[in-house]
Amino acid sequence: MTVISLAARAPEAARAAVRLAWARSASGDPALALERASADAGFRTYWRAQTAGGSWIVMDSPPALEDVRPWLRMHALLDAGGVRVPRVLARDEEAGFLLMEDLGAETWLQARDRLDPEATFDAAIDQLLKLQALDCPPGLPAYDAAMLQRELDLFDEWYLGRHLGVELGAGEREGLRQVQAVLIELALAQPQVFVHRDYMPRNLMPVEGGLAVLDFQDAVRGPVAYDPVCLVRDAFHSWAPERVHAWLGRYHARAVAAGVPVPDEARFRRDADLLGVQRHLKVLGIFARLNYRDGKPKYVADAPRFMAYLFEVAGGYPELAPLLPILERCSAPDPGVA
Repeated sequence: MTVISLAARAPEAARAAVRLAWARSASGDPALALERASADAGFRTYWRAQTAGGSWIVMDSPPALEDVRPWLRMHALLDAGGVRVPRVLARDEEAGFLLMEDLGAETWLQARDRLDPEATFDAAIDQLLKLQALDCPPGLPAYDAAMLQRELDLFDEWYLGRHLGVELGAGEREGLRQVQAVLIELALAQPQVFVHRDYMPRNLMPVEGGLAVLDFQDAVRGPVAYDPVCLVRDAFHSWAPERVHAWLGRYHARAVAAGVPVPDEARFRRDADLLGVQRHLKVLGIFARLNYRDGKPKYVADAPRFMAYLFEVAGGYPELAPLLPILERCSAPDPGVA
């Protein structure tokens, strides 16, 4: 058992040694030491270095697991468009290392209890409007019907099937297909803009003058309501319904003033509600997959938040009625995480 454990840890130890040597060379500090700062749902990890010249962050993105170049391409695009992103001080694209500005230890999500939520939300809108004003570059993936369908299928495969052991009957499956078709049609009918895809407090860092944007490498061209609904119906924190309602109205007014191609407010709110259902079904599937495929169990613990979102919205739209009996089957006691 000991031999197997040591063998399993050998690649990790080798990567740590290479990472440390690169960080010392890139920073010019041969005495630099690294401590774990954070990790994300993918394969990237982040390490903090305290040096005489200040504090820096090393991103480690193993090339065989998560190529750093898409992140760098998006970083360059956002930076050129005036979006506040971390400064990159040194890079090694082949090895998968970046030396970056240290924006602090707390995201908006972590610091929310000491931040003014209204002022912070306004700062989030500031950055979001800059994102939505970007010209989508050639080659930016489209949030098309195939991608939307793949995301929706995650709910059935991973959350219903793998996590809950629920097998849908023929009528339920047809009802789910009908709901999926409605959600896809609605997403494609919306004005299409630059979409971050995870624009939420966990990916926004409080900095002097506002917020900085993280985790943008999976951006696409997609529906205008997607990022606003990510922001107000967060994956990791639930805001009060009255605050969500007010914030969506505030975003809409500012988007109109900024020239973002949003529809009238009533249509925008409907779009946000239904697009939120698509996202919440997808995220339930992703969180279950992270648990069973990737050995990351903490995310699926937030599943009840998404079930609450889904029940809240599905009951208010007749076109989503076939989803309700499926959600009812999901309300059985959670089997836990593996």
